[in-house]
Amino acid sequence: MTNILQAINTIINNPIPDLVSYYQSKSQNKINAIGEALEEFIKDVFADTISETDTIKKSKKYEQVFSHQGSQNNPPDLMIKNGDAIEVKKINKIGSGIALNSSYPTAKLYQDSPMITADCRNCETWTEKDIIYAIGCTPEQKLRLLWFVYGDCYAASKETYKRISQQIAIGVNQIPNVVFSKTKELGKVNQVDPLKITDLRIRGMWSIKNPLKVYKYINLDYDNSSQFQLNVVMRQTKYLSFPEKERIKLESLSKPGFSIADNKIKCPDNPCQLIPVKIISYKLI
Repeated sequence: MTNILQAINTIINNPIPDLVSYYQSKSQNKINAIGEALEEFIKDVFADTISETDTIKKSKKYEQVFSHQGSQNNPPDLMIKNGDAIEVKKINKIGSGIALNSSYPTAKLYQDSPMITADCRNCETWTEKDIIYAIGCTPEQKLRLLWFVYGDCYAASKETYKRISQQIAIGVNQIPNVVFSKTKELGKVNQVDPLKITDLRIRGMWSIKNPLKVYKYINLDYDNSSQFQLNVVMRQTKYLSFPEKERIKLESLSKPGFSIADNKIKCPDNPCQLIPVKIISYKLI
């Protein structure tokens, strides 16, 4: 089974800032957009298929590694068999916010979430999964900065966001003479006009601050002189859950620009509490 430590090793040994050119040069690959190239790159680093040009062999490896490859409108983008979920996000500016659209941020991915598809829910036997936010910063169509941030280091518990959604729905439902119906979105108001032919969909458009701003207080910055930079944030308990041989392999890595360190971050549910985390960084100068 693959995991994030293997993916980090693959990235460090195969840094590819110009993703579009790289994937265009591969046989039978028609990728032209940076967003598509980023998603392909994330799949490849977890499946260890960066150098694989045979599409059939690559598809077979994907099948072995992933239980689910998501759709555009429903999280997550990938699920590792018996492992973590991955949500891929692309932004064009190094420090800009991340649009989550109708899905609020999540510390964990839950099998009973109304935002996931039935295929995702039933692709394997699971109840909850740790989720990685893979955030690619792509100014000028080049991958300059890639974040791997675990949801429980980034987002509050689901009750925080559900409470807001529920309160909005309750507030709309209390408007006089409104025919309100529940949906997977925040809600829907039916028959708004006298002819009863107009409906109003109420959608949430969620966004979250860039990790550069979220973790500024621990000096997790971007080096403008680097061709490519990788930053990884995970709880120490998560790091220690991976096989010892893989941790030793990563810790023994001798590459210019690579570092792995312990730190503490504010708990997303209670900033007064600090969480021990592992910070892994790599800079290609």
